[in-house]
Amino acid sequence: MSEYIPWSDDLSVGLQEIDEQHKILIHLINRLYDEAILKKANQSIIDDILNELKQYTIIHFSVEESLFRLFDYPHADAHQKQHERLKEEVISVHNKFKNGAAVTIELMSFLRRWIKNHIMMEDKKYSPFFLERGLKSTWSKQQSWIGKIWNSIYLR
Repeated sequence: MSEYIPWSDDLSVGLQEIDEQHKILIHLINRLYDEAILKKANQSIIDDILNELKQYTIIHFSVEESLFRLFDYPHADAHQKQHERLKEEVISVHNKFKNGAAVTIELMSFLRRWIKNHIMMEDKKYSPFFLERGLKSTWSKQQSWIGKIWNSIYLR
């Protein structure tokens, strides 16, 4: 699979659990690029990937929002509004595809900008706040709990 969006330390928010989830989101976008743009895969494969991306985006945002509540993050409302807009975008992309729209390089560019901008500009804002309040940056586990579940179900 090609690396349309390569993972780099620049994308790390400094929280292993969140970084592992971001890696899954990036993996899904890379799979979509590989199948839709490079391989011109059939509609069923692309639909499955878009569905996974939609579902995992919702899961990931739910995890972040749970942390916001647990740690009483002061910028939670603004961040959650961004999540809502981004969820709506991903759902809209999937719905458009189901109604005949193609996955284009423009769409892929949007997804790349979306993930990078959200991580780099928004998610990195909450890390220092959580760390100051005692959230550990790493886990003793090899992989995140949500990553283990997701990988066992979806990732190949």
